[in-house]
Amino acid sequence: MLKRPKYAVERLAAVIVMREEKKWLIGQQIQRTLKALERNGFRCVYAPTRAEALSESLKLISKEAKVGIGGSVTIREIGLIDELRKRGNEVLETWKKITPEEDQAIRKGHLTCDIFVTSSNAITEDGNLVNADGTGNRVAAMIFGPPKVIVVAGVNKIVKDAHEGIERIRRVAAPMNVKRIGGKTPCVIDVCNLEECTPPDRHCHAITILEKRPTRTDTTVILVGEELGF
Repeated sequence: MLKRPKYAVERLAAVIVMREEKKWLIGQQIQRTLKALERNGFRCVYAPTRAEALSESLKLISKEAKVGIGGSVTIREIGLIDELRKRGNEVLETWKKITPEEDQAIRKGHLTCDIFVTSSNAITEDGNLVNADGTGNRVAAMIFGPPKVIVVAGVNKIVKDAHEGIERIRRVAAPMNVKRIGGKTPCVIDVCNLEECTPPDRHCHAITILEKRPTRTDTTVILVGEELGF
């Protein structure tokens, strides 16, 4: 009788058995990416699970810090917002019922908070962070403003290079985000079509590629050994 593979990863409520060969391949990809990020000036942490990603994130955030949360499914999947509020941190996040004026004030607050936490639409194996934004406050805060930025991303966000990162945004991240919010962009109906994709539904207004750590921003990337977010 064949023995069951001993390696497993948890994704949401299900446990998916992972072959040793696949675990090895993903491990190689993670190591290449972490080394490249470090060469490009980013601080790096590897967290095998989402629980460890939460723990590592909390270590980097003081209890007195005002924390901005970018639009990120990943950050919500690891449970960071609830934990920050439990221990008394002031949290600036827009995924709740607020007025347009409150929403605008929070987004501006992301640029002046103590720590900004978000994910990345793609992380390249040569150490770049690739992102697209509709409003622009998330990518702006990742570049300049908050003295410290924490980026949490699952292994599903790793791509070969910036070109592949933009393709991932167009074909994976953007369609799912539009579906989550509700919209009728071409990528939801069929495939990405930039000529036909227009506001107010369009999400890809600003695309940024961080090839190196921005000089005045202490940026830590926590790479998680699970699939997280879009």
